Amino acid sequence: MPLLEVRDLSVELQTHRGPAYAVRDASFSLEPGETLGLIGESGSGKSITAMALLGLLPENARVTGSIVFEGRELVGLRERDLCELRGDRIGMIFQEPMTALNPVHTVGDQVAEPLRLHRGLSASAARKEAVALLDRVGIPDAARRIDAYPHQFSGGQRQRVTIAMALACGPDLLIADEPTTALDVTIQRQILDLIRELVAERRMALILISHDLGVIAQNVQRMLVMYGGSVVESGPTTEVFAHRMHPYSLGLFGARPGLRRVKGQRLATIPGTVPELVDMPKGCPFAGRCRLTVPECNVALPAPVEVGPEHSARCIRLEVVRAEKAALGSAPTPPPPPGGREEQP
Repeated sequence: MPLLEVRDLSVELQTHRGPAYAVRDASFSLEPGETLGLIGESGSGKSITAMALLGLLPENARVTGSIVFEGRELVGLRERDLCELRGDRIGMIFQEPMTALNPVHTVGDQVAEPLRLHRGLSASAARKEAVALLDRVGIPDAARRIDAYPHQFSGGQRQRVTIAMALACGPDLLIADEPTTALDVTIQRQILDLIRELVAERRMALILISHDLGVIAQNVQRMLVMYGGSVVESGPTTEVFAHRMHPYSLGLFGARPGLRRVKGQRLATIPGTVPELVDMPKGCPFAGRCRLTVPECNVALPAPVEVGPEHSARCIRLEVVRAEKAALGSAPTPPPPPGGREEQP
C-alpha cells in the first residue's frame, strides 16, 4: 500500500467573482522513501495541493476527491485528528522561514514544541532533543543559541531551524515548499543537500515544491508539471526531462536560460499571461496560450495519456507534438544543475 495516495483531488475557492478551481483532478501516489517534485510557475496550484494534504486550506475552500495517508482518508477528517498528524507523521518546511517562525518565542521552544505535544516529552527532555536537532541541521554552537530568537539568525540558519522543527518527530512524509526561496546559490545548495541527506538517513518520503527545474532535476525521482491547478504531465524525472510531451512543459523547459545559447539570442517565451483561476478555460488550462489550441481543447479537461514508461500527459494534440519532435529530430535533454542553468560545454 502506498504511503500517500491522492485521487481526483479538486480544491474550489469561493471568491467575489465566483468559484475558482485552484486544483483540478490531481492524482498521484507516493511510496515510503520515495521523492516527488511539483514544478510550475506561480499560481499553478503547487502550494494549494500541499496545503490540501495538511488540511490547512482557507475556510471557504471545498475539497473533493480522496487523500489517503497510511491507509487513512484525510478528506473530511476532523480538525483534531488532522492536528495529530501535522508535525508528527507529516512535517512541512515552509518557503518563508521568517513568517513560519514565531518572533516572540525562542527557536528552542519552537523546535521542542512538537516533541512535547506529540511525543509527550518533558520540558528538559524536549530541550535536550531540540539541541541535538539544531546541531544536526548545522546550527553552530546549538547548545548556546537554543535560547536565541528568529531575528538573531541569518536567512539560511532560519531555514535550518524550520527543517529541525519539521523533522522533530521523525515524520513519514516531509513536504518542502520552495525551501530555498530568497537564499543565495551557495546556501541553496547547502539546504538542498541537507534535506536530501536527512530524507535518505530517515527513509522519509519527500514532496519537493519548486519553480526551479534544476532543483527538481537533482533532487527527486518523480515529478508533476502543474499549470492552472492541473497536473499536465507526470512521470519519472529523467523520463520527463528527456521526453517531455505537453506543450506547456515544452514551453517551460524552452524558456530556461543556459550557457550554450548564442550571445544575443532571445529566450523563448510562452505567449499571453496566466489567466486568473476564475477565468481558467473549462477544458485544458493551457488552451489559448498554446499555439496548438483547437476548439476541442476548450470542451473538457483532457484525460492523462500514456506517453512513456510511467509517463503521462494531459493533451488531445499529442500526435501533433510527436510529429513535430520527430521532424526536428529532438534529442533527449540532460537535466540542468540546481539553479536551472546548463553547464559550460
